[in-house]
Amino acid sequence: MIESKQNQQIRNIIKLSRQAKERRKQKVFLVEGIRMFREAPKDQIVKAYATPDFYNRNKELFRGIEYELVSDKVFKEISDTVTPQGVLVIVRQQEWKLEELLKKDRNPFFLVLENIQDPGNLGTILRTGEGAGITGMIMSRDTVDIYNPKVIRSTMGSVYRVPFVYAEDLKEVMIHLKEHEITSYAAHLNGSNVYESNFQEACAFLIGNEGNGLTDEISSMAEQYIKIPMCGQLESLNAAVAASILMYETRRQRL
Repeated sequence: MIESKQNQQIRNIIKLSRQAKERRKQKVFLVEGIRMFREAPKDQIVKAYATPDFYNRNKELFRGIEYELVSDKVFKEISDTVTPQGVLVIVRQQEWKLEELLKKDRNPFFLVLENIQDPGNLGTILRTGEGAGITGMIMSRDTVDIYNPKVIRSTMGSVYRVPFVYAEDLKEVMIHLKEHEITSYAAHLNGSNVYESNFQEACAFLIGNEGNGLTDEISSMAEQYIKIPMCGQLESLNAAVAASILMYETRRQRL
């Protein structure tokens, strides 16, 4: 039983929770709660930490994995939630290469994210992407860390199942999309109505920063401009909402 927050393992967990640099260095991330624990691939779990009460009620979940019991007081120190469920797990990060994603499906369907900063938005986009059946997600290097605990929580487990990559240069990504005959779409005031566009062939949607949208440089490289028709005086929608509309319109067309 770990009963001190000065324990080296506990100090490491706190570091992983707070520092993206440390998560990248160790190539792991943290998940918390019974659902995220239950859905985590067993071969990717490094170690689990649980309160005695949680362990006694869920012993079967710990079969075949390394675990450590932690006092309730110490667990509150490492928990990122207001009401801790009593289990936290260190999981290995998954790695994909851009070329692998581009060749993954015959008729691929991607999201390309530029500088998304809100953890809730990124997690929601990934979770919705799984539901809509995207092939994968490509992000600019300055997009918020997908292994941020707040992002992880928002994905509700989709982080285990949807492939994603961070790209050093989105301009090169746009060139690769064209080489693979994947049509890229960017939101634009002069774009075509999204409901009158055809997304049945290989496609990729560009989603920009919450406050500034796509940079001119990236949007100018898109093959087509589209727009979501709106009433009232709105100029744009929340990034996650806009992405969801585009993804599910594509899903609808491909049914």
